Amino acid sequence: MGEFSYEEEVRKWKWDIPEKYNIGYDCVDKHVEQGNGDKTILYWEDSKGSKATYTFREMKELTDKFGNILRDLDFKKGDRFLIRLPNIPAFHISFLGGVKIGAVPIPSSVMFRTHEIAYRVKDSESKMVITTPEYVKEVDEIREECPSLEYIIVVGKSKSDRHLEFDELMRKASSNLELEETSKEDIAFFCYTSGTTGDPKGAVHLHRWVPGNDPSVIYWEDAKEGDLIGHTGDLNWIYPLGNGFLYPWRRGISTFIYDGRFNPEKWFELLERYGITILASVPTAYRMFLTVKDAEKKYDLSKLRHCTSAGEPLNPEVIKEWKKRFGLDIYDGIGMTEVMVYLSNMPGLKIKPGSCGKPQPGKICAVVDEDGNPLPQGEHGILAVKDSDPGLFKEYWRKPDKTKECFKNGWFLSGDVVYQDEEGYYWFSGRDDDLIMASGYRISPFEVESAIISHPDVLECAVVASPDEIRGVIVKAFIVLHDPSKASDELAKEIQEHTKKVAAPYKYPREIEFVEELPKTQSGKIKRKELRELERKRKLGG
Repeated sequence: MGEFSYEEEVRKWKWDIPEKYNIGYDCVDKHVEQGNGDKTILYWEDSKGSKATYTFREMKELTDKFGNILRDLDFKKGDRFLIRLPNIPAFHISFLGGVKIGAVPIPSSVMFRTHEIAYRVKDSESKMVITTPEYVKEVDEIREECPSLEYIIVVGKSKSDRHLEFDELMRKASSNLELEETSKEDIAFFCYTSGTTGDPKGAVHLHRWVPGNDPSVIYWEDAKEGDLIGHTGDLNWIYPLGNGFLYPWRRGISTFIYDGRFNPEKWFELLERYGITILASVPTAYRMFLTVKDAEKKYDLSKLRHCTSAGEPLNPEVIKEWKKRFGLDIYDGIGMTEVMVYLSNMPGLKIKPGSCGKPQPGKICAVVDEDGNPLPQGEHGILAVKDSDPGLFKEYWRKPDKTKECFKNGWFLSGDVVYQDEEGYYWFSGRDDDLIMASGYRISPFEVESAIISHPDVLECAVVASPDEIRGVIVKAFIVLHDPSKASDELAKEIQEHTKKVAAPYKYPREIEFVEELPKTQSGKIKRKELRELERKRKLGG
């Protein structure tokens, strides 16, 4: 970024978000009107070798068509629909087509099981789910228990006359779309986020969310005209949704997505073939990249110039090894579903390996106590962001009490425990709750415990984060059996497979330890913190 003065950038930053604003227009239509319709904005490939590219003009036509499909299905401004799609272009098309008419897309993981889908559809009162033949079965199974669910759109060939086919609908739809007039304060979309207790909460984001995260793409991602951004994550997650899709498109910057399981060799090959200039990923993936011997010699990564990481803290050793092998820094950042990455390292600012950096210009942060009172420098407290931040979510959908709990004294309290050093750098030290951050996912121990306890042999259990050399953190379960004599490796494997069937597979416990009892408070609450500390001592010593 040339000569960079952090203090100067902070001082001169000004928000300029129009009152009338629509994400769909800003991310696509605007560029066609400005004469950039022929620019390729999306490169796509899947694990079978299929490939596709899309220009701004093509994407405008496709998203306009999808907006008209929704209008023909009697969608009105504010109506919700669930996106249950893998990393395919139909995700971009349905998301932007929805927001263009003021409808509210809700991205969700294809790994969710029936009860997880049913909860989201019922809680949001979604009118429609868009999915693929591979992932439609679970949606069909919950249709009868979800009175709001009127339509299921399938991207691909359907075997049921109860589904609508995406390709057929798109073929018939008009590409003349009248955009809904939306304001920056209108609801754009929401993503469900897991808490440590109770049901997931829908974090409601407004249209202002995309320009409200300009600092993320400008300073952290360092994205410029001519860049190609490749994100290794699934688009249903807010980090790829923002930094791998919407934020770059707003600024006319191209993106690449891959539909397939993460494999470091495959991704090195993609980085080389597409000439990706900016890699956005998570610590687990960076650690896996580093397991590939002589990758710096095998692959031509000369186009790659910038790397970002988020989802969980990045180990200093990975930063050092990456720099040594590839000559590039990895810029670590911290964020969450409610506010995305707002505090990060950035080019021009000295990196302190292990620190999550400083607030991006435009973002006002503090370390506060549980009542929202700022704490002295060096003291551990909760990382907070100003409640007026335009990139911040508005509320938890229909959960006013939960919303109220995290807004205190003019601040949104993130739940991340940090401290600030004498140079203003922030350092992550944990969560103020039991939420597990593993492989880029935020996992609720409550949800995993509920899945494990549904196994007939399990009496009770506690789930915690456990340190792991490759993944950084894994999910570990301490389990008490009805019959302790049944404890075995075979039963542990059976419980793992059972958990994968009941909950999204990424939530399953990679380690299981059978115990006679769990540590509890006088009121009978499980002391997860005690078990976390036990794991830290066992694996890290001290």
